[in-house]
Amino acid sequence: MTDLFDRPPVQQQPPSRATRSGSRDRRAAKKRAQRRRRRTLVIVLALVLVGGAGYYLVNNASSLLGFQNPFVASDYEGQGVDPVSVTIEPESTGTAMGRTLVEAGVVKSVNAFVEAFEANPDAAGIQPGNYKLLTEMKASAAITLLLSKESRNEVKLTVPEGRTVTQILDTAVSVTGKPREEFEAAMADPAAVGLPAEAGGNYEGWLFPATYLLEPDDTAATIISNMILQTTSTLDSLGVPAESRQDVIVKASLVEREAKADADRPKMARAIQNRLERDMVLQIDAAVAYGLGRSGMTISRADMGDPSNPYNTYQHKGLPPGPIASPGMKSIEAVLNPEPGDWIFWVAVNLDTGETKFSTTNAEHERYKAELRQWQEENP
Repeated sequence: MTDLFDRPPVQQQPPSRATRSGSRDRRAAKKRAQRRRRRTLVIVLALVLVGGAGYYLVNNASSLLGFQNPFVASDYEGQGVDPVSVTIEPESTGTAMGRTLVEAGVVKSVNAFVEAFEANPDAAGIQPGNYKLLTEMKASAAITLLLSKESRNEVKLTVPEGRTVTQILDTAVSVTGKPREEFEAAMADPAAVGLPAEAGGNYEGWLFPATYLLEPDDTAATIISNMILQTTSTLDSLGVPAESRQDVIVKASLVEREAKADADRPKMARAIQNRLERDMVLQIDAAVAYGLGRSGMTISRADMGDPSNPYNTYQHKGLPPGPIASPGMKSIEAVLNPEPGDWIFWVAVNLDTGETKFSTTNAEHERYKAELRQWQEENP
């Protein structure tokens, strides 16, 4: 047996003031921590509620707020409803096209169009221009239609070779439906539509013969300007200096109106050049008829003897005062590269086929003229 039980009992000491103060601090800190956790929980719950509402709002923006949701690639399901005209501007990206189509009511969202654009390897080939599409189209269907030639709202203005300004304007008025006065008003300011100074204010010969694809917003001034630009671009590409342009166009217009076959153009250009170099009158019926305001080439002996006509190449030496029509590329190239030869005459011996014979002497020329008269007798 030990003596542990003989020790006096341990006396319980009352807590000191410092101990009591520490306990209170711990309890207060615990309560503060609890309050912080509660506040954090409230904030988190609030963020969850706001985020959920925002997500709902974003995903239902179209129906709730009446505008296209930019974050969702919502798409129509059908192939379209009502016809609508849409213009795709030059250098438009897929996103730019999408915005244009959304504004026109063609596709439902920009994102849907961009996704369809990127998924179609041919989409990069969509050309600028005006298109006839449908409202409420599936984005992929809209791209297919944009790639289809049938959807293009194209107005084609075709200017054949050898037409005069008067004839070209008649065609432009007929095709575009624009009043003739609009074209005349545009042409009243040659500098504004790009007519070069060497033309001397005369549009004849400067409206290049070609087929032009017109846009709905093309003005009369735009159309005339494009024709002139095509002429200057063509001459520039062929290396014709500005100071030689008018002479080239005048000569080419004579070839254009007289030649019946492409093979005859370089020979005719040479014959014209030979006559000019020999100081001979050109004796070109088409020029005489132009000066008389006639569309054909039928002239009389009285017409040939009329010196009051400045385009009478029987009475006046040298080139006429201006072009007599719009020459095409082949006539221009013939003037720039005439076929070598000594020809100074030509005559069409068959007016049906346009067969033309060239000669170097007057005697030979008279024989060919006799062939023409015989043909005329046999084909009254």
